[in-house]
Parts: sequence; structure tokens; C-alpha cells
Amino acid sequence: MPSYDANNIFAKILRGELPCHKVYEDERAFAFLDIMPRAPGHTLVLPKAPARNLLDADPGDLAHVMQAAQTIARAAIKAFNADGITVQQFNESAGGQVVFHLHVHVIPRKAGVPLKPPASVKEEPSVLSDQALKLAAALKA
Repeated sequence: MPSYDANNIFAKILRGELPCHKVYEDERAFAFLDIMPRAPGHTLVLPKAPARNLLDADPGDLAHVMQAAQTIARAAIKAFNADGITVQQFNESAGGQVVFHLHVHVIPRKAGVPLKPPASVKEEPSVLSDQALKLAAALKA
């Protein structure tokens, strides 16, 4: 398996070198909105520690990321009046991974509304900003 690349886009976001619409942060996890969401509120949850994917992640970091994903999912149900949540996680190119820093997709879902195709539409920053504020508020409630 290839090694972790410290210059991947998510590592740059974690270091503050690139902007994002942050919704959650604690000592081990960081979450922000996907700029090409498959549904409103589509959030990416990742460990702060370097990990290419599930295959090389520290088990404690992996468990913490899943706990953070659960927290985000519960808040997203409230914030987006969702009927359900889709959780996705991809490993290596053959498994569908595009950015090689471990991350979990938490996607609020409405019954009968299909997901947008992956990486199909870049959302307007103002829309993402509004959604991030909505989700962050639900996390505090």
C-alpha cells in the first residue's frame, strides 16, 4: 500500500492552509462540509492524525472518528430534517477513495430524494456557509 502523503488536500485543510466550512472539531477529529455534496449537509469526518485510510489508521483514532460521525449524524437529522443518514467510507482507488486521508462521509437523506452523483456539482460557498452554521448550531443544542 502506498504511504501517507502529507500534502493531500485534507492534510492541508487540517493545517489551515486551505479553507473549509468547519462544523466540528475536538482533540482527535475534524469535520467539514463536502464542497461537492451529494445532499445538503454532506459532511466529511476525519482524524487529525495522519492516516491514509482504514487500512493504516490507528484503531483508537478510527473509533474516535466513528464516534464523531455518529455525533454529526444525530445533529444532521435535526438540522436538515432528514429521514435517514448514509455513511460511506472508501479505501484505495479500487475502493473508490479519491483523497488519501481517512475520512467518513455523513450524508443526511430525505425519503424518495436520490443522492446527486459523486463530485458532480460544486456548491455555492454561501449555501455551504449557511449549512455549516445550521449544523454547528444543531451540534450545540
